[in-house]
Amino acid sequence: MKYSEPSLYTVKAVLILDNDGDRLYAKYYDDTYPTVKEQKAFEKNIFNKTHRTDSEIALLEGLTVVYKSNIDLFFYVIGSSHENELMLMAVLNCLFDSLSQMLRKNVERRALLENMEGLFLAVDEIVDGGVILESDPQQVVHRVALRGDDVPLTEQTVTQVLQSAKEQIKWSLLR
Repeated sequence: MKYSEPSLYTVKAVLILDNDGDRLYAKYYDDTYPTVKEQKAFEKNIFNKTHRTDSEIALLEGLTVVYKSNIDLFFYVIGSSHENELMLMAVLNCLFDSLSQMLRKNVERRALLENMEGLFLAVDEIVDGGVILESDPQQVVHRVALRGDDVPLTEQTVTQVLQSAKEQIKWSLLR
C-alpha cells in the first residue's frame, strides 16, 4: 500500500444544493472537474446518491463526500479518497453552524439566498484554496461580522446608513 505525502490541501470542493439538486453555491479548489458541465454532472450524481439517505459520508467517483441536509438544503464538503473524514466533517459542521448563527437558526433556501454575501465570506474564512483555515463557527461569525462592518459608505444600503447614523448619534448623546 502506497501512502501519499501529507498535504494541507484537504478540501476539493464545498457545495450547497437545493432539494431539487440544483446548485446554490459551489466552490471547487482544484481541477478535478474543470468545466461547469462536468461540475454540474458531478453535483447531480452526488445529489442522486445522497438525497434519500440518512448517512453522513459517501465515497463517490474516487472522492470522499461528507454531507448534511437541513429543510431544503444539502451541504457537501468533498475531499480526496484518502482524506480524513473527521477533518472534512469539521469543515462541514463549521460551515453549517456558522450559517445557522448568521441566519438566526433559519437555515433554509430563501434565507440563504438573501444572505449570499455572508455565505461567501464564511466559506472564505473556513477554507482558502483547499486549505482549512478555521473550524470554530464563533470565530467565523465574528470575522464575517467584522468584514461586514467595513463596507464603504457608497456600497451601503439606505438602512445600513441610517442604522450607522443612529448609532453615532446615540454614542454622541451618551458622552
